[in-house]
Amino acid sequence: MTSHTGRLYALAGSLFAFFVLWAVVAGHPWVSAGATHDPRLIALAQRERRLRADAAAVQRIVDRRYAAYKVVLAKRRSEIAAAQAARASAATAVPVYQASSSPGVRVVTLPPLVITKTS
Repeated sequence: MTSHTGRLYALAGSLFAFFVLWAVVAGHPWVSAGATHDPRLIALAQRERRLRADAAAVQRIVDRRYAAYKVVLAKRRSEIAAAQAARASAATAVPVYQASSSPGVRVVTLPPLVITKTS
């Protein structure tokens, strides 16, 4: 086979045959359908079902708690708004400066707590 084109066709055909054979081997056509009942796979599927059921139960609990939290939060926010409104109305009624009720500023000089002396 001295033809350069013939060599390229032979190379392309062998590569094609190699990949087809690879696909057939990777597909495991000789494995029967009854061999897929591996006890480890069955246990894994059961564990997955249990975990999905547990996750759904936890999600229901979280949703219920979040709904209760939103109710309490709305009540608390209304209480805060009422307190702020009451404080704002009280602040406008009371004068800002009351000289008789506030004592004057007193400056106190205390001795130091630690006395260090150099020798």
